Amino acid sequence: MTDNELLLAISQLLDVKLDARLKPMENRLDRIETKVTNIALTLENDIRPRLNTIESCYTETYNRYKDYADKMEAAFEDIEILKKVVSEHSEKLKKIS
Repeated sequence: MTDNELLLAISQLLDVKLDARLKPMENRLDRIETKVTNIALTLENDIRPRLNTIESCYTETYNRYKDYADKMEAAFEDIEILKKVVSEHSEKLKKIS
């Protein structure tokens, strides 16, 4: 056997051994890739629309409260005035009766 034939035979043996060791890793990577793809599809098809719905709900609620924030402050002030007026009227009614 010549040196070239020997080197070729060694090379082929190494290729076979390397393929034998790499094949399980390739299979495992394929399974991992499939799982990651499934997770991404779940995120895209299930979770993301639900998050968008939640976000929309909170945004609408925030805008509703934001629009009435000034009115609420005025309402609290009006309530304080009403308390004072009712208290004063109660005192006047007690004096009259």
